Amino acid sequence: MKTTIKAGLLVVLLSAWPVQAADFKVGVVDTERVLRESAPAVKAEKKIEKEFSGRDQEIKKLMKQAKELQALLEKDGGALSDADHRNKERELIALNVNLQRMQREFREDLNLRKNEELAIVLEQANKAIQAIAETEKYDLILQEVVYRNPKIDITDKVTKYLAGEKTDNGKGSK
Repeated sequence: MKTTIKAGLLVVLLSAWPVQAADFKVGVVDTERVLRESAPAVKAEKKIEKEFSGRDQEIKKLMKQAKELQALLEKDGGALSDADHRNKERELIALNVNLQRMQREFREDLNLRKNEELAIVLEQANKAIQAIAETEKYDLILQEVVYRNPKIDITDKVTKYLAGEKTDNGKGSK
């Protein structure tokens, strides 16, 4: 008896599904594209480049010095006295050690700042997605999907919203 009631209830629910599915609005967002192409992401990238340009130039300067010293040792190594040759080799080794340390610290600091800035952009993108979902009456918006049909991809709407532009439906974005 219970099995018959459960089966009947299941049939009723399944028969009602197509009616409900027709009203179900789904959207998909390519988060990676938003983090690469949106106005806040581009602004954050420029901010980071400006912030780290001085250190990058310093590292490039040290790399040039190391190459010049290496070339000097290879070219004029025989003309130098043994003591001068050893001193230049020690100087090159110390320069390379310092350069490697600076490069490692630079990469670590750069990655940390990028992650901080991307977290801010992601938070803004999530707010934009939430606003678009509420405004345009989406039932479900997915991120990080394996396949997306272009008909339900709303990534452009999100990037336009983040840029302060109007979305396709003509409603204001901010």
